[in-house]
Amino acid sequence: MTSTAVSSTSTSTPDEYARECRAWLDANLPPRTDATDEPNYAIFHDRTHDEERALIDAARAWQARRVDAGFGAITWTPEWGGPGLSASHERVYVTMEREYQTPDRHENVLVTVDLVAPTLHVLGTPEQQQRFVRSFLRTDELCCQLFSEPGAGSDLAGLRTKAVRTGDTWRVNGQKVWSSGAQFSEWGLLIARSDTSVPKHKGMTAFMVPMDAPGVDVRPIRQMSGGSTFNEVFLNDVEIPDEMRIGAEGDGWKVALTVLGFERSSSAGIVSAGGNSADLVRLARALGITDDPLVRQRLGDAAIYERASALLVARNAEREQAGAVPGVEGSIGKLVWTQNLKRVGDAAASFLGTRILADTGEPGTFAWTEHLLGAPGYRIAGGSDEIQRNIIGERGLGLPREPR
Repeated sequence: MTSTAVSSTSTSTPDEYARECRAWLDANLPPRTDATDEPNYAIFHDRTHDEERALIDAARAWQARRVDAGFGAITWTPEWGGPGLSASHERVYVTMEREYQTPDRHENVLVTVDLVAPTLHVLGTPEQQQRFVRSFLRTDELCCQLFSEPGAGSDLAGLRTKAVRTGDTWRVNGQKVWSSGAQFSEWGLLIARSDTSVPKHKGMTAFMVPMDAPGVDVRPIRQMSGGSTFNEVFLNDVEIPDEMRIGAEGDGWKVALTVLGFERSSSAGIVSAGGNSADLVRLARALGITDDPLVRQRLGDAAIYERASALLVARNAEREQAGAVPGVEGSIGKLVWTQNLKRVGDAAASFLGTRILADTGEPGTFAWTEHLLGAPGYRIAGGSDEIQRNIIGERGLGLPREPR
């Protein structure tokens, strides 16, 4: 298969660009068909370390190939390895790529490409941008988030990991948790407490941390779904040069909000996890229940909210490309998306009844349990549903702050 770079003429119209996308995808991927697809509705997978490493390696290779051909960083300018096209062009490609058999895009890749790279592009120093942005866009290196702590999950400002400065070096001590892909990452984006004499939102600083630095200890966490994507990360006297600080001292909250803004937009529109409305339709047809009006209502509800989520993401992408800072739109989109994950899972369970409880070998039945077990997780990841509602109410609608 080939990986010829996209031509500069692709900037003309989305329709012309679609023809270029189709030609490149046809030359590089086999088409997706029902006959070749095995049902996979997992949101958090059950894989061994080696299996997950192989999945990540395949996803990294595909991302680098896309970037080199002009299809992996579509809205980024040539300075960063992209063609500098519009968000509309990006939607054309993303929609079309779903028709082909691609490697699963692991969450570790999503964090690196869609969260950390754009954050450093916005807030990093010129040296940090040159060092990391293109490398992260191509996934030559991977990055995880070192945000949440055992006593500070959704309340990120309550973190206790400390960073103490001595000259041009910082010494970090503390613990992080729920860090997806930390065991596979070369870097971590860390938020730490650097000043205890000011209000908690103002006393945090952000850093890029090499995950192989002395004192960094990564311990995988076994999940309900069986896998170990999440991790605890212990930091014991980890030394970080000041040149790895992101933003000014005390700007950690700003960095965190920027990352989370990209995360909420990404979660609502890019993460491909679990079953969807098309999977539900296939299930209903296989069960012979498509004439049931209540079944049809559930199918319609799932499709409507899926479409609403896609439109929210599209509008948000256009605003961000025009220079807008991520705002409450990401929180709205994430709520719509996570609620639809639950809506799809509940519908599948109601269609299957007792057939979802045991693996009889019948395709597309017991497999839905992986969706049901995983869907609640995304109501917490990237900020819980409750936090999203507070953000929308307080920052979007101007309502009084919730009593603390």
